[in-house]
Amino acid sequence: MSGWWARATLQTYRVVGSAMYPFMGPFLAVRARKGKEDRARRYERYGYPSADKPAGPLVWFHAASVGESMAVIPLIERVDGLGIATVMTTGTVTSAAVVKTRLPARTFHQYVPLDLKPAVKRFLDHWRPDLAVFTESEIWPMTILELSARRVPQVLVNARMSDRSYERWNGAPALAEALFDNFAHVVAQSQLDADRFRELGARPVTVSGNLKVDTDALPCDEAELKELKARIGTRPTWIAASTHLGEEEVVARVHRTVAQRMPNLLTVVVPRHPDRGDDVVRLLRAAGLNVARRSANEPLTDQTHVYLGDTIGEMGLFLRLGAVSFIGRSLAAFGGQNPLEPAMTGTAILSGQHVHNFRDSYRNLLKAGGARLVRDEAMLAANVEFLLHNATERRRMIAAASETVRQMRGALDRTVHTLDAYVFPLTVKRDLEGIA
Repeated sequence: MSGWWARATLQTYRVVGSAMYPFMGPFLAVRARKGKEDRARRYERYGYPSADKPAGPLVWFHAASVGESMAVIPLIERVDGLGIATVMTTGTVTSAAVVKTRLPARTFHQYVPLDLKPAVKRFLDHWRPDLAVFTESEIWPMTILELSARRVPQVLVNARMSDRSYERWNGAPALAEALFDNFAHVVAQSQLDADRFRELGARPVTVSGNLKVDTDALPCDEAELKELKARIGTRPTWIAASTHLGEEEVVARVHRTVAQRMPNLLTVVVPRHPDRGDDVVRLLRAAGLNVARRSANEPLTDQTHVYLGDTIGEMGLFLRLGAVSFIGRSLAAFGGQNPLEPAMTGTAILSGQHVHNFRDSYRNLLKAGGARLVRDEAMLAANVEFLLHNATERRRMIAAASETVRQMRGALDRTVHTLDAYVFPLTVKRDLEGIA
């Protein structure tokens, strides 16, 4: 693909986006009805601000999901500690709810604007960021081009390039270079990620490791945890976390298989997307299972087969309810979910084999014996039953996973070192503006 074609493609993207802008209202309204948008704050998706801009320099941080948001908060705290104003945008209702009580008091939050020129322009005209920091794989063409036109440095941290994304960008190398060349720095999770970003035109690229390893274990309400554990008592309990469409049926059958030999078995199912709760509960009850639904405050009793964790921001609670965790989005060709969160909360980790989006994390865990991969439903059932029976092996896996996390730490310090080169000049700007 030649340079002119890449420019033409981006210009077409810009024009089509501007044409679509007036018609985004119904789209956002449908998402709001499904719980995927905050109805009261939909105006922020059009770039309207959530607060007045403070005086002085400002850094914009963006993280799409809960895990990315938690990983970037220490960076925000670092910048806030230097006296630089920060605004954080997130892309989901779940992530917004989670960061609400964890951001520094002076950090502003709003939903990320749609990647359409009118929305992005309105957002940037108001906040006028001096630096933009994005996480993992947030590549939004219009946002990148608008920031570049304003000469705002853009840094991509904890950067990850999945197999699917790499294949897509590699098929349009000129387009990839036209976008990735705008990043002032890419801080990649792994050497493979770094090589892919370099090949696609990013410069400079360094490797930090995974920021998510340097975060604390997911928090939970200790009173709620104590109450639920009292209700569970001595029942053998396992968790199916971050499940996706098609996996809950498997989990239901695994429960029934294992329960033939462990009649008091309790299964905790936590869908990756809580808004699927209605569908999941119908599926589980159709399988003949008694379900207590967290979002409806249904009590967990001795007759409960499945406790459905369909609430926002309580993964830390659910992961602490049992001794074994199956991590979803992995039994079919999905790509997996982050295994580091269960590794830090103290459960034996099981997963399907399709974990290529978290290749390095799983490689380290598997090498240490801190996780097991299963091929199919039968193998999952066998491993759940074995680990629930075998406390010695369970404890060994938990310890191995904890040690793996410890050895993987250090990404935060390396990322801070890179980011400081862009942040410290802002402290000088702040001081000069104060003198003026």
